[in-house]
Amino acid sequence: MSPRQSLASHLYAVVLAGGRGTRFWPRSRRQRPKQLMNFWGQISLLQQTVERLRPLILPANVWVLTNESLAEEVARQLPEVPRGQIIAEPVQRNTAPCIGLAAELIGERDPEAVLGVFPSDQTIRKPVAFRKVVKLAAQHAAKGAIVVLGITPRWPETGYGYIEFAHVPNLHPLRALPVKQFHEKPSLAVAKRYVGSNRFFWNSGMFFWKASTIREALRHYLPQTAAVLQSIPKELAASGRAVPVHIQRLLKKLYPACENISVDYAVLEKASGVVGIPCDIGWNDVGSWKAVYDLLPQDHQKNVLRTESLLMDSSGLLVDVPGKLVAGIGLKDLVIVETGKALLIVPRDRAQEVSQLVKQLEKNRRNDLL
Repeated sequence: MSPRQSLASHLYAVVLAGGRGTRFWPRSRRQRPKQLMNFWGQISLLQQTVERLRPLILPANVWVLTNESLAEEVARQLPEVPRGQIIAEPVQRNTAPCIGLAAELIGERDPEAVLGVFPSDQTIRKPVAFRKVVKLAAQHAAKGAIVVLGITPRWPETGYGYIEFAHVPNLHPLRALPVKQFHEKPSLAVAKRYVGSNRFFWNSGMFFWKASTIREALRHYLPQTAAVLQSIPKELAASGRAVPVHIQRLLKKLYPACENISVDYAVLEKASGVVGIPCDIGWNDVGSWKAVYDLLPQDHQKNVLRTESLLMDSSGLLVDVPGKLVAGIGLKDLVIVETGKALLIVPRDRAQEVSQLVKQLEKNRRNDLL
């Protein structure tokens, strides 16, 4: 067996699918957040995530981390993924514990496992280029590296973290370069400086490492949580009942003791020898209704109309109001989205703030709208 074939058999996808997608209210709800929705085409963002990996990673090597309220819908949307590999967190503990849990479960089965971590709420417009990057990242990870994908910034975004390289990198040929530093979400002035330097790339949230590498890193940097996670496969082995129902009971018992922390804070910002692959893969994290507007076809007035509309002197609109005519005069740069019980109207450049409305609904105990 060639090294390439050997790596392919040990390559696994860890798909993160537990988020709520509050910026996509009122379409996104607790029972159907954005990763389970299809904003375009016939399949959801979650299904797109698995499909674009299929030439490299078969569904049998896909593991999905979600939450209890979404697990059944995830299983319905991904029937080829073994049910025992759809793991439902009983409580949210951010990305370090859920990635660590996947590494423990997969690593016990396959000591040579290489894991790629993929958020399920992103879109990739250049899938061929993306798969080339995944192959390169997996090769470096198989040698023990911690790898992060850095996205060429297209504007001075304040909602993303950044990866800093020591020198201005070339995108061709693809190569992994030492990461100088990780930076949290910046102010607009700082983001403009980052983009102008050409050394700063968006942190995609896609990471690669051997299961053994991330397990050891968590034991070093997050020992309390690592001890909890290590105990889970041990108890499963002792009971001899590695079935979904038993796994859930065990997680309910142990998982809440994990710390609530991202893998970025817990490991990446502390570890030495982290490498990044700067790339242009048509990436978008689909973080708000503005992102949906940017990704969908626009008419000659720069409107995205997903319903019958009669508009005069109106431009820059995203209109998604099923089942009725939307008429307007003099409307500019708005998002207008309606469901059966709610109507959202927000300036497109303030679409990130929709999550604040959800917090207010939670405060008002409007569970019927959540």
